[in-house]
Amino acid sequence: MVVGEITEERDLVVIGGGPGGYTAAIRAAQLGLNVSLVEQADLGGICLNEGCIPSKVWTYASKKVNEISHMQNLGVGVDSSSTVDLNQLQQYKSQVTTQLRKGVESLLKTNEIEVIQGTATFTGDQRIGVENGHQFDHYIYKNAIIATGSQAIKPNYFPINSEKAFLAEEVFQIEEIPEHLIVDGFDYLALEVASVFHSFGTKVTLITKDDQSSLDSDLIKELKRLFKKRKINIVNQATIKLVEEAEQGLTVTVNKSGEEQQIEATHIYSSGERKPNIDSLGLNRLGVNLTDSGHVAVDHQMKTSTPNIFAIGDLTEGDPLAVKAIKQGKVAAEAVAGENPEADLTFLPFIAHTNPPIASVGLTEQETQTNEINYKVGQFNLGANGFTSIIGMRDGFVKVISDADTDIILGVHMIGEGAVEMSSHFVQLLEMAAKTEDLTFPHYAHPSMNEGLIEAVEALVGQSIHTPPKKQKQSKVFENSV
Repeated sequence: MVVGEITEERDLVVIGGGPGGYTAAIRAAQLGLNVSLVEQADLGGICLNEGCIPSKVWTYASKKVNEISHMQNLGVGVDSSSTVDLNQLQQYKSQVTTQLRKGVESLLKTNEIEVIQGTATFTGDQRIGVENGHQFDHYIYKNAIIATGSQAIKPNYFPINSEKAFLAEEVFQIEEIPEHLIVDGFDYLALEVASVFHSFGTKVTLITKDDQSSLDSDLIKELKRLFKKRKINIVNQATIKLVEEAEQGLTVTVNKSGEEQQIEATHIYSSGERKPNIDSLGLNRLGVNLTDSGHVAVDHQMKTSTPNIFAIGDLTEGDPLAVKAIKQGKVAAEAVAGENPEADLTFLPFIAHTNPPIASVGLTEQETQTNEINYKVGQFNLGANGFTSIIGMRDGFVKVISDADTDIILGVHMIGEGAVEMSSHFVQLLEMAAKTEDLTFPHYAHPSMNEGLIEAVEALVGQSIHTPPKKQKQSKVFENSV
């Protein structure tokens, strides 16, 4: 191995080029810092190359498949027997990820950020080594931001080296559409996988524990109803114990409410747990503390127990979401530059590009009860919205929860077309501590999906225009003292 000389000192070294890492690097450069970014694989990380972006290419394709029948209603000539060309879909996915990756490369270059290829290890105070093949180079830094992400852990029940079992980083690289796919989990990606492959003609069985989701109970109930309506089989209160290779595929042993049953399938997907990528970093040399869960312990500015070391994204506790990493990356960079930011993740949005999509921000109804908050609930069914009728996507609802004493909006939950795009609006109104009157006063374009929000807010006080009086009284427009 060739060992290089120690180079000049950097203001900041960012380790990891995913959405959190490259965002941190660019923000730091914008603030006048001399920045280097170390990446061992492709820029963009798991999110751009294997996760967020590829998965949304697939969910978008499945959405178009679902629209075929309605296109015929509109008089548009579409063959209802159309099938998905998986090779073409994979080519398109590659085109999208390549284009976006080149965009990241260009942004780093124009912001004069040095990109170093290789695997980084802390070798001492304010020193890192980067290994790339037979070359090992040393660098000096004033501050470092660690953004190395996480990796899926293979469940114990997974068959060894099976081509029929997939984790999160693998499922959208699949080369054949499964005949029968078992999906283990209830996180956003598991729900997307179930929704996508069902749209592509796969028989889907969803295995879920009752405690797997923190979503609002009404939202879960509606999602399961719609999944069952679409013939997605859901096995509740169940865990997978064993997966065995069989002549025609896989035999999956499931424990449901204490009783074992076997399900024959061709493929299986598991979200599984995720493990922070920290083993090779040498954090012990710097005295960086970890939490009980094995994540890097950080404060509100993403600073670790070592003052000039910051950690962001999947390395920190909480959901492994790109939106979290991006926010934390900006905060860490601004803190390094001497500003006084704070990473408040209270209103982090949960979204899933399912059919129909989901968005959830703020407190759920269960959480308001647990916190002994007097609250109101307003809910509007999207079947009464004019725009959903036009586009043929009438399933779902918007649910708004408010504090009965202060009238402040506490949570907004939506399942239905437009939910993902509207989620940013939900975040804004919660961040500004909006009250009911703040939402009922503005104008809402007609016809539009946004009218679903105003109707749900008006339902808080029994004044939803497009909801019959009897249904308003039955649809949780109430105050509840716990």
